[in-house]
Amino acid sequence: MKSPKVRKTFVLDTNVLLHDPDSIYKFADNHVVLPVEVLEELDRFKGDPAEKGRNARYIHRQLKALFAPKKSSMTAGARLPGGGTLSVLVNPYLIQGDAKSANLRKLTTVFPDLDKIDNRILACLVYLTDKADGPVILVSKDINMILKAGSLQLLAEDFLNDKVEEKIGDESAFYEEVKVTVHQLQRFSSTGELSLPPAKVGASGINDYLFLVVDEERKMPARHVGEGVVRRLELPAHLHFPGGVPIKPKNVEQQFLIDALLDPGVQLVTCYGKAGTGKTIVTTAAALHMIAEGRFDGASISRPVISLGKEIGFLPGDIQSKMMPWMQPYHDALNVIFPPLQTGNFGDGGRKRTIKSPRKTLPSAVAAAAPVKPYMKLIEAGLLEIEALSFIRGRSIPRRFFILDEAQQLTPHEVKTVVSRMSEGSKLILIGDPSQIDNPYVDSQSNGLVYARNRLRNTPISAHVKLMKGERSPLAELAVTLM
Repeated sequence: MKSPKVRKTFVLDTNVLLHDPDSIYKFADNHVVLPVEVLEELDRFKGDPAEKGRNARYIHRQLKALFAPKKSSMTAGARLPGGGTLSVLVNPYLIQGDAKSANLRKLTTVFPDLDKIDNRILACLVYLTDKADGPVILVSKDINMILKAGSLQLLAEDFLNDKVEEKIGDESAFYEEVKVTVHQLQRFSSTGELSLPPAKVGASGINDYLFLVVDEERKMPARHVGEGVVRRLELPAHLHFPGGVPIKPKNVEQQFLIDALLDPGVQLVTCYGKAGTGKTIVTTAAALHMIAEGRFDGASISRPVISLGKEIGFLPGDIQSKMMPWMQPYHDALNVIFPPLQTGNFGDGGRKRTIKSPRKTLPSAVAAAAPVKPYMKLIEAGLLEIEALSFIRGRSIPRRFFILDEAQQLTPHEVKTVVSRMSEGSKLILIGDPSQIDNPYVDSQSNGLVYARNRLRNTPISAHVKLMKGERSPLAELAVTLM
């Protein structure tokens, strides 16, 4: 006869609930415990208008439903859909103490300040470790909290439910190379399509990019559209908007990206790329190209407001002025596509003049020499919008080419909110570098960008591209590679 299964007990830190408000349902048939201190921390966030506040309020509603009157006791536990239980722990050790607990004595010796919420949560972990039958594990998005638990020889781990298994930083053989014969490559070149046995394309899913290879000298890029059928890339001679500079791809990876961006059947494109690979300039040029063709009513550009380094305080002006520092990469890209036009020389038509009062004349002279930005007319006409991501909830966005930059800074729940805002005729582009993250509660395998790619992969309306070759400058490429 089989011995009964030993269930685990998972103690959830507050940041796990704020990261994924449905996390309480993702531990199968094990026990989930919330220290009462977690409720106190959630209360601090419930009035926050941002995503954390919404998540805190959502969790409160879930707990109220689970522990409704005459249904379940919070301390005894409520039954979860997966077969496990959820309970709230008021730690007896913190009320009456227990001198017999070696783990508690170790905790109070190493971390004596039990007024700190983190230390009180660790004390709950100590109590359950002493009393529970099976393994007791702290689940936290706070690396320092995991390290503190480890220093006490208590079990602790990151929240793993939304992590992906792929090696994000691995740049070797990202695109499949499919061996074909010379005749097959010639037929593909002439017809633009080739049908291969599904097993031949390896792990390539729908809308994954690959190379058809005869030998090192003979290879062609292609897109797998499913069931072993590969098609030639559909690329225009260049990306162009009237009055702008034509933009051409500089490498085959950028060709992959342009093919996905211009395909009307692909509604979501995810793109990984380190700094300088051309993510911004290519997506901006593609947006303008399709607006010129009448395929979209305009383009919207947004990114999360997460700074690198110390904050500089509040920014003055309207929403456009406040967003300017965050959206500067796109203004730089637009300056490349629409080179500024000088309205005049510094002075009077190039003639020399004597500046008698620099404090009065210099500002006007600088203003006269300031370049005219042609793309500002597109913004004024509503063809280009600089979106504040904070205000996207509740919106319905039709017929827009929506670019979300730095998507790796978002949580999976935040990215889901953005994706669900897209209406009929819209296209969403999620771009970023999963190796550069400033958000303390996501990492290279659990952020919103890789989550969206992983969950929506292998569907006919989504495609993914990884840019690896730097094109900004030799110096920038050296910095990204060696520093």
